[in-house]
Amino acid sequence: MKVAIASDHGGVNIREEIKKLMDEMGIEYIDLGCECGTSVDYPDYAIPVAEKVARGEVDRGILICGTGIGMSIAANKVKGVRCALVHDVFSARATREHNDSNVLAMGERVIGPGLAREIAKVWLTTEYEGGRHENRLNKIKKYEEENL
Repeated sequence: MKVAIASDHGGVNIREEIKKLMDEMGIEYIDLGCECGTSVDYPDYAIPVAEKVARGEVDRGILICGTGIGMSIAANKVKGVRCALVHDVFSARATREHNDSNVLAMGERVIGPGLAREIAKVWLTTEYEGGRHENRLNKIKKYEEENL
């Protein structure tokens, strides 16, 4: 598995924790920034990660900002991306099993580094169930093909 990861200024600390986790898990990743302590615009980081996922350059993406909201909104504008904003372990598992989410968004001002690591680990290791969920995802894919 290969993951693209990025944050804005509000998610730098958790991004570093998730990179350590991926190192521990032996997961290859590309860090797309930011490398700053000053305010930056989250779309400048969310969209490049989402595009890499949509083009198949990476398998999944992880985005962190202050709340995760801005990152998830921006990422979901990219056709083929299913970005889930997650702040608990149950949702991390469910969004992989049921929604085949390919981008994870989290908020550093909402959760701490320990919980962020747990969420990311579950999200990175949970497989998509398919089955009854496949028809639902196909409806989303069909909409994107016909309308975007």
